[in-house]
Amino acid sequence: GPEQPSPDLRRLAHWIVSTSDHAGAPFFIIDKPKARLLVFDGQGRLQGAASVLLGLALGDDSVPGIGSRPLADIRPEERTTPAGRFIAEHGRNLRNEGVVWVDYDAAVSMHRVLTTNPAERRLERLASRSVQDKRISSGCINVPAAFFDALVYPPVAGGAKVIIYVLPDERPLLAVFPGLDGQPKGAGKLGS
Repeated sequence: GPEQPSPDLRRLAHWIVSTSDHAGAPFFIIDKPKARLLVFDGQGRLQGAASVLLGLALGDDSVPGIGSRPLADIRPEERTTPAGRFIAEHGRNLRNEGVVWVDYDAAVSMHRVLTTNPAERRLERLASRSVQDKRISSGCINVPAAFFDALVYPPVAGGAKVIIYVLPDERPLLAVFPGLDGQPKGAGKLGS
């Protein structure tokens, strides 16, 4: 299809499928360096891709205890989207909207793009070609509403096990996904 995955994304997707790390479950890959979300079925076939908004700050770890702090107390440099492997959980946010929890303890979720603060211009940022424009959230992954409603939320809300893989911004890929060691760097083709 039209997706041009980065070498790291291609390598990770191939490893996920070839080792069955996802245990046959649907999986999502968030490519933070490109601010993209790719949705795969259990056989590793790409179902769709979309631009997303990510944490304001570059970084691959959540600050310890950040999920229990008031949003107003979180400094800009602490607003990161963590990298790693997560098991999606269905949940509801404080506005009683359906969300997909990436890391409940760190209060990181995937949800429809928020437009409650017009000054943030989140829809414009989502449409921008600049990855830097897509750095605005407190760490959550903001997804276009139609994409979220069609491909992200339904399997998780329906009770399916879904694995979420988040590529790192700064750390080496092998530091986040050590199982990739021994996997050739150019391995694999993504499904169409």
